[in-house]
Amino acid sequence: MIRRIGGHTIGFEEMPSITGYASVVGKKESEGPLGSMFDKVIYDSYDGKDSYEQAESQLQIEAVGAALVKAKKKANEVDYIFAGDLLNQCISSSYGLRDFNIPYLGQYGACSTMAQGLIMSAVFVESGAANIAMCVTSSHFCSAERQYRFPLEYGGVRTPTAQWTVTGAGSCVIENVKKGPCIARATVGKMVDLGVTDANNMGAAMAPAAAQTLKNYFDDTETKPEDYDLILTGDLGEVGSKALYDLLKLENIDITSRHNDCGLMIYDRKKQDVHAGGSGCGCAGSVFCSKILNDIVDKNLNNILFMATGALMSPTSCGQGASIPSIAHLINVKNR
Repeated sequence: MIRRIGGHTIGFEEMPSITGYASVVGKKESEGPLGSMFDKVIYDSYDGKDSYEQAESQLQIEAVGAALVKAKKKANEVDYIFAGDLLNQCISSSYGLRDFNIPYLGQYGACSTMAQGLIMSAVFVESGAANIAMCVTSSHFCSAERQYRFPLEYGGVRTPTAQWTVTGAGSCVIENVKKGPCIARATVGKMVDLGVTDANNMGAAMAPAAAQTLKNYFDDTETKPEDYDLILTGDLGEVGSKALYDLLKLENIDITSRHNDCGLMIYDRKKQDVHAGGSGCGCAGSVFCSKILNDIVDKNLNNILFMATGALMSPTSCGQGASIPSIAHLINVKNR
């Protein structure tokens, strides 16, 4: 049964479990602090394909395939798959997943897509609309740069606030079984736009949405940061994380002792030139589906908040000088 909690949050009585999960990343990501934790590393940016976009589709293929193996399931047993990416019309997902022949619901939440996919999967499984659901998301540095900024051949100089789009993917299998990491609650975010127009400073654009969603969750559930082992954001990076702290302190909420950010975890910023940290759908996806879920399975973490953030811009809106509306979706993941 799904129940409303407060004005923005839903609770799952059965608490659907994540029975299989997998992460696939590129060479740069494998050289970071979490390198040994990913299921597969793709060392060739093209992955033997003709384009970066095709290579990104392959990331999803690998992640979904590995998650199915770990869950001991076959594709024809999955009722629905929720998938999305950063490219126009979510082509990484549609081209990547077509051969699995799973009923497909495309998602676009920008970099919040991992959390959005998990929420949708949990809702379908908890409601009985699906026995087994999956979610997957991806990003690729080269395909994202070509779409949102400049082709790599241009050699554009990156600003200090810029983040490095993660080449990676993450996938989860969701079922109603009483074992493993489970999804207890979820808060769907509202779009927040404070007028940021700089596409090279997505942390500043997304931090207000993260602050709003987190405050709504704490108000709805009557909990506080100290009740959780970890509060994990998706890809705010250095700039966005600092902005989040400042915005929450205005509400008398201090998460600094509990917070970490996937964009700060995936790279070694002292040794790798990624400026303000990592970003992209694959940032939250690959970190959550490796280090974080591993720690929950191993009982190093027992009760966490995972909140992925997304900048809902497009090449067209950026070219027209529009501000960047942002979103943040949150799930509460527990150990059974």
